[in-house]
Amino acid sequence: MSYEAPLKVLSGTALTDEQKKDLLNRLARVEGQVRGVRKLLAKAVVPDDCDGVAQQMAAARKALDRAFVNLLTSSMVTHTSGSTSLEDAADRAKHLSEMLNKFA
Repeated sequence: MSYEAPLKVLSGTALTDEQKKDLLNRLARVEGQVRGVRKLLAKAVVPDDCDGVAQQMAAARKALDRAFVNLLTSSMVTHTSGSTSLEDAADRAKHLSEMLNKFA
């Protein structure tokens, strides 16, 4: 088993510390799910074993999608709340909309 040093979480205006903590926890759970899927796949010996692998892959994918949505909604709140004007808020919202269109 390899050791991975804990991430240093930097404070800034991208996301609040609480938003980052929530997202990091979600991603850690996804990471655990993917490790579990790898183990299930390695142990698959009959066609029916693939059902369990597929189910766990779907669950991991859904959890990652949920983390992505959480990132976007957190960003919307954080980025627009720091706006200096209505025009600035609109520009920030447009950027987030473009990000959603690009990656979703």
